[in-house]
Amino acid sequence: MSTYVPKEGEVKKSWVIIDAEDKVLGRVAAEAASVLRGKHKPEFTPYLDCGDNVIIVNAAKAKVTGNKFTDKEYYRHSGYPGGIKDTTYGKMLEKHPTRPMTMAVTGMLPHNRLGRSLATNLRVYPGAEHPHAAQDPTEYSF
Repeated sequence: MSTYVPKEGEVKKSWVIIDAEDKVLGRVAAEAASVLRGKHKPEFTPYLDCGDNVIIVNAAKAKVTGNKFTDKEYYRHSGYPGGIKDTTYGKMLEKHPTRPMTMAVTGMLPHNRLGRSLATNLRVYPGAEHPHAAQDPTEYSF
């Protein structure tokens, strides 16, 4: 008897909503990455997109522990000598309120073609409103 492996079109995808208000950023990101990947389903296959679509609301209200608000830095490089730029978590949050959550979740996905494809199933919103009511998302609690 061989193990059942689902085909590309056989996987049922649903919509899940995660409320990040007063939850730790990394814990929300880890759960979201797991749901995006499909690890909560019995038919999980490592090389297929078998996860659900994830909506994260109240991303701007997620907490960070310790001194990360002022000490955590995000780096980017222009490609030129001396072209490294850094931004603290606090400055990033006030300029782009959804970017820290998006970067945390995508950093926990595979760093290949599949991970980039899975990242398109993530929607992050700074407040409680989202335009996906028609998809009838279910509340995901952890």
